[in-house]
Amino acid sequence: MVTKNPLRILKIGKDNTNELGLIMARAGLGKTALLVQIALDAILLGNRVIHVSIGESIDKTRTWYDDILRHILQEYSVSQPHELIDMIQRHRMIMTFKEAGFDRARLEERMNDLIMQDIFKPACLVIDGFDFRSADRSGIEEIRDLAEAMSLQVWFSATCHREDKRVSENGVPAPCHELEDLFDNIIVIRPEENKIRLNVVKNKGEILAADVGLDLDPTTMMIKKS
Repeated sequence: MVTKNPLRILKIGKDNTNELGLIMARAGLGKTALLVQIALDAILLGNRVIHVSIGESIDKTRTWYDDILRHILQEYSVSQPHELIDMIQRHRMIMTFKEAGFDRARLEERMNDLIMQDIFKPACLVIDGFDFRSADRSGIEEIRDLAEAMSLQVWFSATCHREDKRVSENGVPAPCHELEDLFDNIIVIRPEENKIRLNVVKNKGEILAADVGLDLDPTTMMIKKS
């Protein structure tokens, strides 16, 4: 499952500590599904993951994991699925915040409580639902500093809007068009006729000019090669 994962094209793996990733799309195009697949890949590589869900319930986030995992078990015909399910549950923690109650200080406080009590020490952090329209640059810089201090790989999701035409020189849409330098990996999800294309703008700090050949299946929201 690890070696055949299409994410290997992006060199996302066990040694991506201190890196920030960004997934952008309009609402309903698969940001959460892609975040969950990145989180599951990190778990299969032996890492612990905290999934921060802003403005959503634990049950709804857990359902995303259940659905994606079901597709994975079917695709790879896993012989002992209960062992894999148990391993994922032990290596994943879902943490929820109200939209107005999320910032670095609150996140760091809750994470430190887990680490100092030897309950859970993550290597990967995914943050779903962060409001980039209301955030300023310093807020993202603070999360980047936290990633460096805790040796974390961090992935954000961000919602872009059809009516906002602002875009960076490299194709990063608003509201993150002036923040791309803060991220090492940037994926913009774009609908194209009968497919959902993953436009990888930046990978491991390098701006990419060519299509890497990754899509999301419109039915299952699973990553696949074009």
